[in-house]
Amino acid sequence: MAELESLRGGGGGGGGGRNFGPPDIQRDEDEEEDSPTVLLSVLAQQGQMGLCFYDSKDSSLHFMRDTPDTYELHLLARVVREVSPHVIITSAKQERCMTRFLQQLGLNPDYKPEVVTYPYVDFGLEVGKQRLLSAHLPFLPAYISERDKMSYISSSISFDSPLMLRAVGALLKCLDRRRVGVELEDSSVGVPILQFNAYTLKGIVCIDPDTYSVLQIFKSEVHPSVYKLHSGEKEGLSLYGILNRCRCKFGSKLLRQWFLRPTQDLAVLHRRQEVIRFFTSPRNSDTLNTLQSSLRNISNIPTLLHRMSLSHTKVSDWRSLYKTVYNVVCIRDTVRHLPQSIHLFRDISEGFSDDLHHISSLISRVVDFETSIAESRFTVKPNVDPAIDEKKRKMMGLSDFLTDVARRELEHLDAHIPSCCVIYIPLIGFLLSVPRLPSMVEKEDFEIEGLDFMFLSEERLHYRSQRTKELDDLLGDLHCVIRDMETAVMIQLQSAILERSASLYKVLDLTAELDCLMAMSTASQEYGYTCPTLASHRKITVTQGRHPLLELCSPVFVANSFQSSESQGRVKIITGPNSSGKSIYLKQVGLIVFMALIGSDVPAKEAEIGLVDGMFTRMQSRESVSVGLSTFMIDLNQMAKALNSSTGNSLVLIDEFGKGTNTVDGLSLLAASISHWLSNPLEDVPHVLLATNFHSLLQLGLLPSSGLLSLLTLETAVDGDELVFLYQLKEGICQSSYAANIAALAGLPTSLVHRGVEVSELFRTGRLIKRMDKASSEERANRCRSLVEAFLSLDLDDNDLDLQNFLTEELLPSAGELLKHS
Repeated sequence: MAELESLRGGGGGGGGGRNFGPPDIQRDEDEEEDSPTVLLSVLAQQGQMGLCFYDSKDSSLHFMRDTPDTYELHLLARVVREVSPHVIITSAKQERCMTRFLQQLGLNPDYKPEVVTYPYVDFGLEVGKQRLLSAHLPFLPAYISERDKMSYISSSISFDSPLMLRAVGALLKCLDRRRVGVELEDSSVGVPILQFNAYTLKGIVCIDPDTYSVLQIFKSEVHPSVYKLHSGEKEGLSLYGILNRCRCKFGSKLLRQWFLRPTQDLAVLHRRQEVIRFFTSPRNSDTLNTLQSSLRNISNIPTLLHRMSLSHTKVSDWRSLYKTVYNVVCIRDTVRHLPQSIHLFRDISEGFSDDLHHISSLISRVVDFETSIAESRFTVKPNVDPAIDEKKRKMMGLSDFLTDVARRELEHLDAHIPSCCVIYIPLIGFLLSVPRLPSMVEKEDFEIEGLDFMFLSEERLHYRSQRTKELDDLLGDLHCVIRDMETAVMIQLQSAILERSASLYKVLDLTAELDCLMAMSTASQEYGYTCPTLASHRKITVTQGRHPLLELCSPVFVANSFQSSESQGRVKIITGPNSSGKSIYLKQVGLIVFMALIGSDVPAKEAEIGLVDGMFTRMQSRESVSVGLSTFMIDLNQMAKALNSSTGNSLVLIDEFGKGTNTVDGLSLLAASISHWLSNPLEDVPHVLLATNFHSLLQLGLLPSSGLLSLLTLETAVDGDELVFLYQLKEGICQSSYAANIAALAGLPTSLVHRGVEVSELFRTGRLIKRMDKASSEERANRCRSLVEAFLSLDLDDNDLDLQNFLTEELLPSAGELLKHS
């Protein structure tokens, strides 16, 4: 069972945590309380859980990103076991799963935390943000503005986890009310928060939402159907979209959980790899198709069992359950003929007990599906209950018997009545039905001697006679009796199935895992992936790697390798022209590592992946309006997260950091960040891939010399005035950004491109840049000389008209132009 730990560094709650507070603020051990208090605040909604907790031992606030959880809240149970909170804070308006969890927690005699509920309004998102702004943070200057404080807090706590932020608001309210750690202080002294610690599950790779977005691991798009524009979404071109070949919904759901929780557990990864390796073998394709055909018919077992426990089972539910159990038995029988050395196959063979066969045969013997569908109700097959069979025989012979009774009734009726029949209506009983005569107009005309009028329907009058009353006493409400008896059989059948529900739930977990692994096997075969070698070392080697999404969209894709050892080339700086493929290469490496950490095959000729504990990116600027931060501030937050949270086993991808501000400032921040990683102890240097167009970063020698530093570029060739991209990675430095060639490819006017080249060359060589709208001194001198020559050539004695033309057409316009540019 996985436990919890922080990303890095010291922290309370039984695990480590990366400290986002200042390192020089520490509490004296002598002043620590003998029994520190841990308060945990949690909010669960619609399958997502957000939580945080405060540890009074070191006055630290720990937070966990919003995470999907099961209906049984297994993830929350792991958190509670790890942290062992003294107080659990939750909303008074809570989902049933949370109520049940707290009830079960109260049944534990060894551990009974105090449960505090606050009104739902105390878990508001804006309330949480305001309480964070008002929190007592001693390490921040007292004169700090609210804007700067919010900027700091947003860089320390993930503002894209709304449930967690709402839980923080309730936690801070509880801290203030109880005055944890400051009980004896003046009321003006707030509960201090000295650290913000990010928590993640032990063995789970830390990946933030920005990384998921920029690597296009998930991508939701509006559904193309007009009927689902407002309610439906579909998966766009994404890694999850191309790997999700699952045949059932719970398989797709489990695969999404694997994507959200990539793991470092080698045992889990090897378990997945051996199944994928088996099904990617061509000789096992028939087995793969057989199992996938069976998986298509497996329904949502928890939903069926829940309806069954409430006795809300429909005919379609019984049919779905039967098909599910039948196909599960088929899967078990198929898997038992496969190599039992593969762990999943052995678990299915042993875990799919004979209870499943018993359930299947029981449903098959009892339920009459054909009649049930026709009558839209649960019906029982013959020879299940003799009493029901006897009642049904009477029901079937009732038609001829009622015809004979109607004949005898007609003999005693008025001669004007031409015909009659005896009918049976459930809940009402047997009635005599006669046609309405023309003379029967008013209700008084309906009265017939010896008969009790009941009702008029479709021009037929219905009466109760002495014989129909005798039939009611003799046969009773036959239809309802049969239905009641069959309902009793259904309840017995439901009880028998629910007693064996544990085996059905086990089926769900194992078939979902099988479905996911066969889906990834299918994708691996189709796209030509290979199985990576996984190890616990700190190396990453990829030979001829490919981008799994771009290769599907591009007719030609150039493969590139990647190598990062424990002591060489861990920090790679990639330069190259725009559109040369730098960003694609960064994403390619990130996706290959990610795929290895979910157990999938990878798009490469060969790959050896050392397990990483986190992936951090600064590649794409997020929308900044809703968070109230500038684009550059968001970029800095992403960079701060990579600098503060990365370890020697992390992968960091940085693309064009520093371009959102002044060139010198951006370059300085970039150089300082790289120098920070290079100056770390060797075991603390992460795998860093950095793409930049700041060529002066290398030309000016702003980085320290280190064997950890590797300089790479992407090859290009110039054919005349045309720039050709070769997309091949090689060692070296790009000497030119080829911005003019890229601008020409983008369709900018030729004159504008030429002027740009001219200004760039003048700036690079340190020469004066001349304005285009101002004539040069040489041009002005030539103009003056031509005016003097024109004036001297005039005949002033004989022709006044020439002088007048010279003044108006030559001298005045030229003088005006010269004055304008002087």
